[in-house]
Amino acid sequence: MSRLLAAITLPLSIALTILVTVICSVPIIVAGLIKLLVPIPAVWRSISVFCNFMMYCWCEGLALLLHLNPWLKWDVQGLEGLNKKNWYLLISNHHSWADIVVLCVLFRKHIPMNKYFLKQQLAWVPFIGLACWALDMPFMRRYSRSYLIRHPERRGKDVETTRRSCEKFRSHPTTIVNFVEGSRFTDAKKRETRSPYHNLLPPKAAGIAMALNVLGSQFDKLLNVTLCYPENHARPFYDMLSGRLTSIVVRINLVPIGEELHGDYVNDKNFKRGFQRWLNGLWEEKDRQLTDIMRDKAMKSRQSR
Repeated sequence: MSRLLAAITLPLSIALTILVTVICSVPIIVAGLIKLLVPIPAVWRSISVFCNFMMYCWCEGLALLLHLNPWLKWDVQGLEGLNKKNWYLLISNHHSWADIVVLCVLFRKHIPMNKYFLKQQLAWVPFIGLACWALDMPFMRRYSRSYLIRHPERRGKDVETTRRSCEKFRSHPTTIVNFVEGSRFTDAKKRETRSPYHNLLPPKAAGIAMALNVLGSQFDKLLNVTLCYPENHARPFYDMLSGRLTSIVVRINLVPIGEELHGDYVNDKNFKRGFQRWLNGLWEEKDRQLTDIMRDKAMKSRQSR
C-alpha cells in the first residue's frame, strides 16, 4: 500500500472507530446507570441482555472496518463446535491492542459476548471505561512484589474482584476473556520478567483459577487461543488502522475442564503449584506454535518471491 493511501486511511479508520465506539457505548452507559439505580434482579437481567446486544453492534462495526481492507487475509483454525448458549473461559496471548478487535470480530457469531479482565487504568478511558463497567467487566489492579511487601493487606484484592465479577455471570451465557500474561508482549518486558519463552511473557494463573473456582462446572470448555500477525509483527494495531494489516492467524484449541482444575488457588499450595504447571504447559505449546507460524509464513513469503 502506498504511503499516501495509508495516510488517508489512518485518520478515517480512527474517526470511524471512535464514532462506532461512542454510538454503542453511550446506550450501554445509560443502561448501566439505570441498573445501578433500580436494584431489581429482573431489570438487571434485561439490561444485561441489552448491553450485550450493543456490544455485539460494536463488534459488527469493527468487523465492517476490517472488511474494508482488501489486503487482509484471515487464517483461522478451530471454530468448529462452538455455541452461543455455552459458558467459556478464553485465554490468549497478548501482543497488541489489535488482539481485542480480533477476538471481538472473530467470535461475535460463535460464542457469547466477551467479558475482559481489564487493567484499572482503562476505567478512566472516555466512553470505553464506563461501558466496560456497565458490562460488569472486572478491573484489575497490578501490584509489584515490592509494593505487596510494604502493603500486605493488598494481597488477594484482584482475586476478590474476580470472584465478585464472576458471580454476576451465572445468570446468562458468558465468555470470560483473560490475557493471562497480564500485559502486552514486548522484548523489553520479556527481559524484565526473565521469560523462559521466545514469543510470550510468563502466564499469571490467579485470575483464571479464581474464575474456574467460582463458576466451576458452569464453564463448558476452556478456549486456548493463539494470535499472531506474522507479516505485521512490529505494530499490528497501527497497521490495522492504516489498512496495512495483511495477515491474521488464529489457532483455537478447546480444552476440557477437569476436576483437577477446580480448587482453592489462594490457600491450597499443592493445588496452586499443580495449576501453575498445567498453565505453563499450555504456554510452552503456545510458544512452539507461534514459532512454527512465523517460520511457515516466512518460508511461504520467500517462495512467492
